[in-house]
Amino acid sequence: MKFKKYHKPGTAPGTLIPPIQAPPEVQIKLIAYSTDFFEEKKLHDLDEIAAYRDSPHIIWISVEGLGQVEVLEQLGQQFGLHPLALEDVLNIGQRPKLDDYESHLFFILRVAHLKEEIETEQFSFFLGERFLISIEETPGNGFEMIRERLRRGRTQIRRSGADYLAYTLIDAAIDSYFPVMEFLGERVEDLEIEVVEAPSKATLIEVHKLKRELLHLRRVLWPSRDTINMLMREDEGLITQQTRFFLRDCYDHAVQIIDILETHRDLSTGIMDVYLSSLSNRLSEIMKVLTIISTIFIPLTFISGIYGMNFDADASPWNMPELRAYFGYPAILLFMLIVALVMLGYFRRRGWI
Repeated sequence: MKFKKYHKPGTAPGTLIPPIQAPPEVQIKLIAYSTDFFEEKKLHDLDEIAAYRDSPHIIWISVEGLGQVEVLEQLGQQFGLHPLALEDVLNIGQRPKLDDYESHLFFILRVAHLKEEIETEQFSFFLGERFLISIEETPGNGFEMIRERLRRGRTQIRRSGADYLAYTLIDAAIDSYFPVMEFLGERVEDLEIEVVEAPSKATLIEVHKLKRELLHLRRVLWPSRDTINMLMREDEGLITQQTRFFLRDCYDHAVQIIDILETHRDLSTGIMDVYLSSLSNRLSEIMKVLTIISTIFIPLTFISGIYGMNFDADASPWNMPELRAYFGYPAILLFMLIVALVMLGYFRRRGWI
């Protein structure tokens, strides 16, 4: 879904303005868990969070939708979230990044979706010592698999802290690009075949569309890799050493996806070169055929032009006596055919056709 992304120039820092056309409905889900405890509920009143703030459990608050600014304001007040970070949540044109606010970390990633076109959705995260707040652009089930893993019981997430939960969400976000890369790989292969066998204007449009999508993904994936790298080197104590090892694996996935992306970009550039070469070769073939035809007809036109002149054979024996020949017409046609065949044989012998 496409929204207007930025505030008007001159807007005061920390001003919270929801994106234009953002759906008004907002879903707020809370999960509190530990090794032997699990509770999940939908929140209708954010004051309910206070009962979990001082508990020993890990709290995951999921906000789906950006249409209600008051939700972010209340969360900011309850967890001490920086207003500049809250403003970035609503400016959905943000590039992936990590900001350290001492008491909590704020980072942004983008998740890929395969629809009619490849789209990326902004996900914002606030990570504290015992809490994680995730904010999505639109209501949906982007992290339902993570919730299911929490419901199962004695899993690694239940035994770990909020930083490991943040890792699982980051890992899910990065892994969402693998199906996209596979889809783009198939498109590249199809375009390679099409551009060789039957290039057309529609092929050119598809190649340009592919290059735009790859450029958009490149702008997303490179800063995503840098964000994960910064998380691995976070020194405020919010990321444990154990989680850093898992983040290293997530970083490797990001590098792998970027390698695939760059390969697709190189191939798309090659497809464009092949397309231009195919058009040039096609034009050359057409021009060669037309040139051969024109060349053959030059002597034929010369012969027919001579015998098309209106000479009077009675005035002088030099005025084309062939005009009175009994087989003059078929003889000239036969001669013209012989000339054409001789020229075609010569062209073929030289390898021109």
